[in-house]
Amino acid sequence: MSDAKYDFEIRDLRASIEGKPILKGVNLNIRLGETHALMGPNGSGKSTLANVIMGHPDYEATGGEILFRGRNILELAPEERARAGLFLAFQYPVAIPGVTAAQFLKATVDAVRGDKKPKASEFLKEVRANMDYLEMDQAFLNRFLNEGFSGGEKKRMEILQMMTLKPAMAVMDETDSGLDIDALRIVSKGVNKLAGPGLGLLVITHYERLLKHIKPDHLHVLM
Repeated sequence: MSDAKYDFEIRDLRASIEGKPILKGVNLNIRLGETHALMGPNGSGKSTLANVIMGHPDYEATGGEILFRGRNILELAPEERARAGLFLAFQYPVAIPGVTAAQFLKATVDAVRGDKKPKASEFLKEVRANMDYLEMDQAFLNRFLNEGFSGGEKKRMEILQMMTLKPAMAVMDETDSGLDIDALRIVSKGVNKLAGPGLGLLVITHYERLLKHIKPDHLHVLM
């Protein structure tokens, strides 16, 4: 059992992509229940940080540690990080032709919750309630994931995944990019419903407008 002061700790993290150093000693501490905003200019490494946290294979951590509940997650595969309670909302969600949104959501929930996976009827009831909350058409469940979705629809689907998986630590990588005012309000509403003592949140954004909807406890600038 860890006696760490923080639930999520980034210690002197260094990372590169294709041999080019991007992160050069990042430190960040987050407790569950806190919302942290991360801002900074293009090329400063914000998205690199998000991808390294979740274990994207194109990004290489060359030094430092990322501790989640006392465990160095850099030693874990991406799916193990997800099972541990980590979640990443992508800046550019990809389409998965041939896999419906319902199939994808059920598969991810089953994989993350393991022995505690819900019955199909319970799962559908929960997902439909979350979709109503996000003002999403129920027909999206039968569409291939993100295929033909608008930017706002893709971002709502990211938040629906987050609401379904109920992570302990979530990273939102510029989820607000490309959203109009109405979509921004709805996405923020979903995030705020999850916010509370059981969730640590790192919100990466270029725009101050998001922070009018999702109020951060701490603001960091990456240069």
